[in-house]
Amino acid sequence: MTDTSSPRLPDVHAAEPIPQDAWAQVEQLLSTADLFRYTAADQSPVALLEAEFAQTLGAKYAVAVASCSAALFLAMKALDLPRGAKVLIPAFTFAAVPSAVVHADCTPVLVDVAENFRIDLDDFHRKIEGADAVLISHMRGHTSDMDAIAAAAQAKGIPLIEDAAHSLGTTWGGQNIGTIGTVGAFSFQSYKMLNAGEGGILVTDDANVAARAIIMSGAYEHNWAKHGTFDAALKGALQGWQNKLPLYNTRLNNLSATLIRPQLQALPGRVARGRRNHDHVADRLNAQPWFVVPPSLPQEQRAPDSLQFHISEEYRDLTEDFARCCAALGFKIQVFGLAEDNARAFWNWQFLDDVPELPQTKAMLMSACDVRLPTWLDTADCDAIADVILRAGQQVFARAALVAE
Repeated sequence: MTDTSSPRLPDVHAAEPIPQDAWAQVEQLLSTADLFRYTAADQSPVALLEAEFAQTLGAKYAVAVASCSAALFLAMKALDLPRGAKVLIPAFTFAAVPSAVVHADCTPVLVDVAENFRIDLDDFHRKIEGADAVLISHMRGHTSDMDAIAAAAQAKGIPLIEDAAHSLGTTWGGQNIGTIGTVGAFSFQSYKMLNAGEGGILVTDDANVAARAIIMSGAYEHNWAKHGTFDAALKGALQGWQNKLPLYNTRLNNLSATLIRPQLQALPGRVARGRRNHDHVADRLNAQPWFVVPPSLPQEQRAPDSLQFHISEEYRDLTEDFARCCAALGFKIQVFGLAEDNARAFWNWQFLDDVPELPQTKAMLMSACDVRLPTWLDTADCDAIADVILRAGQQVFARAALVAE
């Protein structure tokens, strides 16, 4: 084990840096005070971002909005789901996902999640029979079996939405995550691959869905003509929906778009560094008997900016002791099920009318350890983090094994 007497521990909660290229563009924009996306006749920073993001993902249309939650909400509204529609979601996700379903006047149906942080397909296939839509949350960048999920949704004739907030740059069978379903939603919050503080975007190949989302996002009068992803099919759909939809006014602003656009060029490098960092720490943890980092699925090429691992089953009653030891050594580990009022623990979603038991998901969350690994970390940073985790494991688990003997 690397010497841990004086580890150099990075602040893993620091955001992704804004490229120098963006600074001059931001300064120029601020000098004009032209922050509203519809002020310019065309080619606003938001419109340009939409066109560039759609091209990056290989999607026809993109609609930039205030957050990924807003994108999910608009996706359900754009799909015209009926009031009370049952929407399958994983029980392991952030509280904003079931909240978006509720805001869209739909009903979240929680699906069990397995030990590997992915959808339990047996439970999924049971519950899809009564569902009106599927919203797969690739939580913390873990991709469920999208072949099976997409096939089941298609066979049932219901739409598939992807919450790809944590998965920009991930591919499944060579296809970009977020483009497998009818709609994909991404986040520009500071802890994500592209940092604008807040913001989101949805992508789709369906002109009707894109048109409805554009208008409902707040494209009043004929401002829809100023969007960056535009063709004859979209124009016809927009003209057809003019004045027929409510406006939710959840637009992205030009300042956020100006911050994001230069970061698109940095995305491949961030993805590569994120994968390197994740795999480096995962290899070190998996080499010890106390930890289990579930592997990627064969079709999945992840773009991680965090790492999740379990305490080995024989040591799980010491999970809380392990977390306290990490904190005492200077590095806090989040255990989803042990953190009070954690928004990723489904039993805390008390705004739902019916919160199921789901003992499998609950057991998983009670031992699931979460470590943020931003892509700006270098290998020395990753080693410092791994050193603390392994040192805590040695102090808690190895000592317990000796006592047991």
